[in-house]
Amino acid sequence: MAEIEKSIDIDLPVSTVYNQWTQFEDFPKFMEGVKEVRQLDDKTLFWRAQIAGKEEEWTAEIEEQEPDNRIKWRSTSGARNDGLVTFDKIGDGRTKVLLTFYYDPEGPIENTGDALGMVSRRVEGDLKRFKKFVEENQVETGAWRGEIHGGQVES
Repeated sequence: MAEIEKSIDIDLPVSTVYNQWTQFEDFPKFMEGVKEVRQLDDKTLFWRAQIAGKEEEWTAEIEEQEPDNRIKWRSTSGARNDGLVTFDKIGDGRTKVLLTFYYDPEGPIENTGDALGMVSRRVEGDLKRFKKFVEENQVETGAWRGEIHGGQVES
């Protein structure tokens, strides 16, 4: 399984950045290739994306979610990917977002793309577009402040 780790500093408070990240259905606005994200329930997401020239679909489950701190997920069907995003206060009104992403490239095209660093550049670009999206808006488009521990939703 391949691993990518990227971070970005955002000029907004942790709560604003975290709250925006919880608006998964907004991801197609800043994630390259992501066509649709539907939140099926508090911890389950359906994804549809263009990957290496073909359309892929998968379901992901949030395993851990702590407001203003972290969100950890894993795919449960379709394209294999797992990850963790953390949110750290780095000063007054500034947040560091650290994204660690694990995935299994499938087939020769995805493996070649991975070897050429295409996935790494895409993730970096997605973080830059997220920064622009949230900084331009200055306020989050919504928020979910619930918690998930061990795959169990807690209110």
